[in-house]
Amino acid sequence: MKNSLFFLILIAILVPNNPVLGQTNTNQPPNIILIMADDLGYETLGVHGSNSYKTPNLDQLAADGMRFNHCYSTPLCTPSRVQLMTGKYNFRNYIGFGLLDPKEKTFGHYLQEAGYKTYVAGKWQLLGNDHQQKLAGNKIGTLPGAAGFDDFCLWQIDERGYRYKNPTLSTKDGAKVYPGSYGPDIFVEQINEFVTANKDRSFFVYYPMVLTHDPFVPTPDNASFESFDSGSKTNDPAYFGEMVTYMDKLVGRIVEHVDSLGIRENTLILFIGDNGTDRDVTSVMNNITIKGNKGYTTNAGTHVPFIANWKGKISGGSINDNLIDFTDFLPSILEATSQKNLDKTATDGHSFYPQLIGRNYTPRDWVFCHYDPNWGKFKKIRYVQDRTWKLYANGELYNLVQDEKEQHPLEIDKQSKDVQNRLKIFQNVLKKYDIDGPKD
Repeated sequence: MKNSLFFLILIAILVPNNPVLGQTNTNQPPNIILIMADDLGYETLGVHGSNSYKTPNLDQLAADGMRFNHCYSTPLCTPSRVQLMTGKYNFRNYIGFGLLDPKEKTFGHYLQEAGYKTYVAGKWQLLGNDHQQKLAGNKIGTLPGAAGFDDFCLWQIDERGYRYKNPTLSTKDGAKVYPGSYGPDIFVEQINEFVTANKDRSFFVYYPMVLTHDPFVPTPDNASFESFDSGSKTNDPAYFGEMVTYMDKLVGRIVEHVDSLGIRENTLILFIGDNGTDRDVTSVMNNITIKGNKGYTTNAGTHVPFIANWKGKISGGSINDNLIDFTDFLPSILEATSQKNLDKTATDGHSFYPQLIGRNYTPRDWVFCHYDPNWGKFKKIRYVQDRTWKLYANGELYNLVQDEKEQHPLEIDKQSKDVQNRLKIFQNVLKKYDIDGPKD
């Protein structure tokens, strides 16, 4: 009897301080893993009805979590990245293509302040090359350390090279070429090493993938990968499908690794695309043909996948039809990590965190976009939309349900009174978020 009592007391003393694999410290703020695929529109995922591609890992992530049917980005990579990382619309802080204003505070900074270890891997594209800096009036961008990340493994900081086979990647030790290797594999290996090293404390991983951006080339699952010359001019959309499959496989590797460490129940995993699919790619979703429209402001350029997964916290199989835009991610991540006291000027976003865990919330009523990338031939465009109506600052109006490709502009004064009242709200938003800043 005495021996049994001694044994129970010993367990009570030791177990709380020595959690076994699979147990979660409920007092520890959740880990956050934010994965963003490059040039991946809504139509590409199997869970959305893709007839063209197989994405079993993402489909399972959605089946075990929540998928959002109405998440919208800007149509191009750098504007989306700046908006996502800072929680602000581009008219406030976008200084040029390939650049992040060094004065801006990112989700990396906030989470460092909260005691998180932070890591970024994948595509950076925020420091700017000489041409990009010149276009922006000789402004310079931001290095990952200055953007709130403790460590990194990145392509396109200041040396470009290749992102896929024989990649040129940068770490704290400098840029290095990896002969015969595949860049996306290295990113995931480095992410998983970081997760292992920090499994007993709160961490934040931001993974802006290089897949599925062109050049469209063979993946390691293709028999021709070994002989493929990364210096060739190959850019064939026929490879896009296997790139989508490989992208999905990499997400699966990360999820499986988190599972193996027993920390899945304390890890919020978010997956999004940065903008629509490349214009050279045509896909089929629910038996409807969709041509990618990256760079342009139709749904095919801005409607992106969004999946949230948090084992034990988000109800599996949840389908969310509320509006989400990229300013919403910063306040949502901060609320998930118990940082709620943001100054109202710190973000334009609305936290969707309550939606993830079944709390009361007021859904976003509209999505706004200020798109002026200072790149290529794209012109400044501003608009407000909901699931049905889209109003541009120049007065063009479209019914997205009836005219998703925006081929038939409508006249505002010919709409019903209810629709006109709805559009007055949109007009007020456009006035508030003008080029000179909000008018309160």
